[in-house]
Amino acid sequence: MYAPERHQQILNRARTEGRVDVAGLAAELDVTPETVRRDLSALERLGLVRRVHGGAIPVERLGIEPGVADRERVLSGEKERIAKAALDELPDGGAVILDAGTTTVRLAEMLPQDRELTVVTHALPVATVLAARPNITLHLVGGTIRGRTLAGVGVWAERALADVRVDVTFLGTNGLTVANGLTTPDLAEAAVKRALVAAGRRTVVLADHTKVGRTDLAIVAPLSSVDTFITDTGLDNETTDEIESAGPRVVRT
Repeated sequence: MYAPERHQQILNRARTEGRVDVAGLAAELDVTPETVRRDLSALERLGLVRRVHGGAIPVERLGIEPGVADRERVLSGEKERIAKAALDELPDGGAVILDAGTTTVRLAEMLPQDRELTVVTHALPVATVLAARPNITLHLVGGTIRGRTLAGVGVWAERALADVRVDVTFLGTNGLTVANGLTTPDLAEAAVKRALVAAGRRTVVLADHTKVGRTDLAIVAPLSSVDTFITDTGLDNETTDEIESAGPRVVRT
């Protein structure tokens, strides 16, 4: 097993069980304790776990949400494929919303240059990518900029989005379950995400498989509000069927 595969398995276990210990992981992965400690240190540098005596705890359990720079380095290949698959959901012309998130930034970078599109976003990284594109009419929603996601939140953002209707909303999420739908750690960001969903005739969620099975503090929307969920092949068949039974079509890429 390659190191990135171990890292993902360790992270999944930590998020499922709330913590991991070095001895247990060494036995499970058939590697030395020293290898596990290096893996945990690598995950801590990415801002995904916090080392504790004998093991590690996922940052979600500590109330810590990874920042944009930390999240950009995680599952980059999967995010690239998800963003590429999302291109099939674009209208031939018209308007779309791009939510804040590392995968939506990838989608912004891939938007076709031979098609006129109107893009609405509250995310500074998305706006930076698209601001100089001659075929894009860009509308940047204001608000209080949240440092973790570099996205505008608050009453200003919600009021502006209430006046918007687009063909497709491309939405990111921190957590996705059948029982609780889409969730995110921040209440203000959840309110803006709800406004993004309300503004779109269709909602397409972009998220890698590690977000599935996770529930965060603030509820955004039920899965019945989602038309399509694009993820990676790490999502198993059983979970895919459960999600589709709740409403959205699932695309694994």
